[in-house]
Amino acid sequence: MSIVYLEYDFKIAPLQPATDILIAELGELGFESFVENETGLLAYILKSEWKDIVLEDLFVCQNPNFEISWTSREIEQQNWNAEWEKNFHPIKVGDRCMVRAPFHQAVKVDYDIVIEPKMSFGTGHHETTHMMLQHILDNDFSGKSVLDMGCGTGVLAILAKKKGAKDVDAIDIDEWCFINTQENIERNGCADIKAYQGDSGLLEGKQYDIIMANINRNILLEDIPVYAKCLKKGGALFLSGFYLDDLGAISSKCATYGLEYEKNLEKNNWISVKYVN
Repeated sequence: MSIVYLEYDFKIAPLQPATDILIAELGELGFESFVENETGLLAYILKSEWKDIVLEDLFVCQNPNFEISWTSREIEQQNWNAEWEKNFHPIKVGDRCMVRAPFHQAVKVDYDIVIEPKMSFGTGHHETTHMMLQHILDNDFSGKSVLDMGCGTGVLAILAKKKGAKDVDAIDIDEWCFINTQENIERNGCADIKAYQGDSGLLEGKQYDIIMANINRNILLEDIPVYAKCLKKGGALFLSGFYLDDLGAISSKCATYGLEYEKNLEKNNWISVKYVN
């Protein structure tokens, strides 16, 4: 007897951060596979595990800032790895960095990063991750102490380490991201990166030369005071995960805590900003 899955095809606007929130919420409900696409997300759950879930009650679906609709159908079991491989393409950042999956052919670049994202966010495909990687390429990380906050796959921490950072911490509140980061750290020969599961409460007493946080507007606004406290004098704070329209609110909050705007990158209305103290 064949195994039957339910496939949910979600149309999402704007895609981020709604897609990441939706994946997290669906994962808690028993959905086990996800494929992101240009219009939203395909999500899969065993038909036998479906428990009359009311998707309209999900936090992300009730948020007035997001427009989410969906259709569903029954399908027989597929090769999920093949589906994932078909939808995951290598990403080149400038001429110096490649982010690829284990099944992609290696190319000659300064920084070759191998990521198997599974359900985690952070492959370089999304504009915010791509811009954060570009910031790392553009700045000196040699001998620095670095924090990757909301690390997802750990890709930012890995590039920071490959660029010569001395001590690197990677933190994510999501257990799947924490586990995936540990796997990718090992996969890229960066075993001395320290990964933790938790939130900004873990930063008490910590000090860093560089802090990177690619999360979302609301969490960034909440955590900026913590980042400012943990940033060494003469340090740099890189923030992303928000839209160009949110720059004023983010910069105003940073200024309140002694963080000065230095420069930003923009891509498709997303923005990534460097602040210094």
